[in-house]
Amino acid sequence: MAFKRRPADFAMSDDPVDLYRILALNNRGPEAVWGHQQDVLRDWHRGMSDEPDVAIELPTGAGKTLVGGLIAEFQRRKSGERVAYVCPTRQLARQTAAAFYDYGIPNVLLINKVATWNQADRNRYVGGEAIAVTVYSHVFNSNPAIDDAAMLILDDAHAAEGYVASPWSLSISRKTEPDAYKDVLSAVRTAVDPLVYTRLSTPDADGSQSSYVYLASPIGIAEQAALLEQVVATASRADKLSTSATHAWKLLQGRLDRCQVYLSYGEILIRPLIPPTGHHQAFSGAARRIYMSATLGDGGELERAFGRRKKIARIPVPKGWEKQGTGRRFFLFPELTSDMASAPGQLPDFVAGVIAGTSRAVALTPDTRTAKQFKARYTPVGRTVLEAADVEDDLKVFTDRDKALLVLTNRYDGIDLPGDHCRLVVLDGLPARGDLQERFLHESLGATEVLQERIRARIVQGAGRATRNNRDWAAVMVLGQALTSYLSGPDHQAALHPEVHAEVEFGRRNSLGTSSAEMLDNLRVFQEHGQEWADVDGDIVTAREEYTRTTAPSAAELQNAARHEVDAWNAIWNGQWEWALTAVQRVLDKLAGARTPQRYAALWNYLGYSLAERLTQETGDQAYKDTAARYYRDLQRRGQTSNFLAHLVAPSDQAHAPTLGVLDPVDEAAMRGIASHTDLHRADHFEAALNKTRAGLAGTEYRAYEAGLVSLGTFAGASRSYGNDDDAEPAAPDTVWIFDDTRWITWEAKSEASTTGEVGPDNVRQAQAHLRYTETERQESAPSGSIALLMSPKPKVLPAARMLAEDYVYLVRPSTVLEILDRLARAWRTARGRTISTLPVSTLAEIFQAEEALPSQWLPLLQASQLKQQAS
Repeated sequence: MAFKRRPADFAMSDDPVDLYRILALNNRGPEAVWGHQQDVLRDWHRGMSDEPDVAIELPTGAGKTLVGGLIAEFQRRKSGERVAYVCPTRQLARQTAAAFYDYGIPNVLLINKVATWNQADRNRYVGGEAIAVTVYSHVFNSNPAIDDAAMLILDDAHAAEGYVASPWSLSISRKTEPDAYKDVLSAVRTAVDPLVYTRLSTPDADGSQSSYVYLASPIGIAEQAALLEQVVATASRADKLSTSATHAWKLLQGRLDRCQVYLSYGEILIRPLIPPTGHHQAFSGAARRIYMSATLGDGGELERAFGRRKKIARIPVPKGWEKQGTGRRFFLFPELTSDMASAPGQLPDFVAGVIAGTSRAVALTPDTRTAKQFKARYTPVGRTVLEAADVEDDLKVFTDRDKALLVLTNRYDGIDLPGDHCRLVVLDGLPARGDLQERFLHESLGATEVLQERIRARIVQGAGRATRNNRDWAAVMVLGQALTSYLSGPDHQAALHPEVHAEVEFGRRNSLGTSSAEMLDNLRVFQEHGQEWADVDGDIVTAREEYTRTTAPSAAELQNAARHEVDAWNAIWNGQWEWALTAVQRVLDKLAGARTPQRYAALWNYLGYSLAERLTQETGDQAYKDTAARYYRDLQRRGQTSNFLAHLVAPSDQAHAPTLGVLDPVDEAAMRGIASHTDLHRADHFEAALNKTRAGLAGTEYRAYEAGLVSLGTFAGASRSYGNDDDAEPAAPDTVWIFDDTRWITWEAKSEASTTGEVGPDNVRQAQAHLRYTETERQESAPSGSIALLMSPKPKVLPAARMLAEDYVYLVRPSTVLEILDRLARAWRTARGRTISTLPVSTLAEIFQAEEALPSQWLPLLQASQLKQQAS
């Protein structure tokens, strides 16, 4: 008899946990679901199975694939729905399909080109008889092949922003599409700073500017939209665009005026700030979406990445996994060792030697330039170098080869290298160089807060590529000043999972002051993984239990703003300009909290200004003009130290920009502060305070010096200037100057230090932690451009100290402090001669300007010596 009977897999169970008991009778998987997996499955089944969007956080090694597979299979059996399990790469999709086969979960692998798909397999998915295991590009596509799933399980969701945004991201490369690049650049000329246009038009790039990213004026793009549309359409018809750009054009045509246009010397990117996934039926049409992630943040990153206006419901890390991770990583910071910190020329031979001592190593880099430099500098002689394309379909090309080096670009997920497949991971460079939008936010705008979740997830996931189970272990070598400094920051460490926090701090402690020979000896002990390592591994375990992961500053404000950001861009995408302007104001209302990321708020003020100007031109309503002026003033105030503001002189912006007062916001705040310090308006108080301040700052005794800094802040016009006391925490700054919401300045004063020797890494780490300490203490974020100062008479800086220093940390000499005091004293005496309390702010500013005593005039003195740039 050839008839087929109803398959047994339609047997139903009460919940996903019970379902596995049925599957385990005949499958090749584990005998039972682990306890923490059961907790997550029941949390979903009992309370969230009807939620349209649910995120599940499960660390690597905690069985994320089985949890996602059981949810998918339970839903398929319960309702006969089409379910797709979506992976970032083909390699990971194959791995997932193989795991489902072992678990007894019916599935079909739908990857590669659609024309090559097995039609019987596709029909099994369509008929609800098997789960489709596929990749993001088959869902997020101008012509999606998986467009009818009732449930989407989205794996590695924390790393999906690029995949999700790709259908709306039109990238034009100067190298491979030179004609299209030139034509588009010409079309947006009036939307770009004339100096920038000249720089991008020249045949030879200025090395210092070749990688810088600029944002074209939204007003200018709107004014040139018709021309820009014509240029892109012509390039598409003439096959002058890449295949991916041609596909993106299908979704962007008619809406280029609703996109951001980012420009660099090598590329132009046209895309919306937030992908309009609500218009993408393949994604938004699903009744349920499950976001599987190893690292979920608290600042709305997931909602922005997937364009979800409602906060995604979360099932948190199960009990027992809050502190414990998977496997063991030994972090190496070779650039902090005593010999290579002072002689960086030794680094290539050291790194190449470590790689040569392993069978296989994987290097993760943020961009193609870093990858190219890595291969040139660090590849051992005779080592086979592989790239992402070589292992996309089969990792065995790497894992079956001895003496192989796998170099990946912006690929921190989707590669599993357990056991002896790989024992060394190299992280080269801070992972914040994705597409041009990400680079703009991080480097040009300086809105690092909005990318913190993304950066942290990439570091954690990248470091864990070779530790995939509890008994696994691998060394992780950290290269590059930016990444080394990032992982040395106490605030960044505290935001990591406690296990990784303990590992990073252990590695940093055993790199600082250690010779490269000692580091190699420590690496040998780790690689032998015997009793000698077990004795020190307990230090990591102990520290892990002491640490608690902290929420990053400004996370609450960013999370609350996310839904309105999505609303704003949906309205922009629909051409609903008034509703978009309303949503922008709601974004800024949520970003107005105490911990607001100022530079990110500046970008939204720029968008608000642009929308209001657009409405002014369309309606002629003067009220919109006034609104535009208000946003423009706030833009200048909040983003005054952001590099991107220096380029807001595009002809289109200049034609509409309102006339603003000439007084710098921090100068204005200082003048208001000086007017409010009425005690110093009296002659007896003024002279006594000035003499005491000068005596303290001319000496070295630390109490008197710190008191002098507090008093100097008052003379400088700080609205609040204060210090710590002898009982203060060691992490507390010696002095803090607050200039309202325009600028903070924190001080670490080493007045009693000798005038010989070198500034060490502990001093630097202490100084640069002060801004974060003050944020925590005041429960608000530091304004844009705030700085941390280390005052020391030591003439030199240790190389390891430079490696740890972040951009906002500066070295100040005692003589500079006294020079600022002298300027302020002269200005105060002149102002007091005219009765300060009666002077308007503008007049007071003129007096202080004449003595070079405005903050905008003495701040350059304090910022003349960026610590990371100091010579040893």
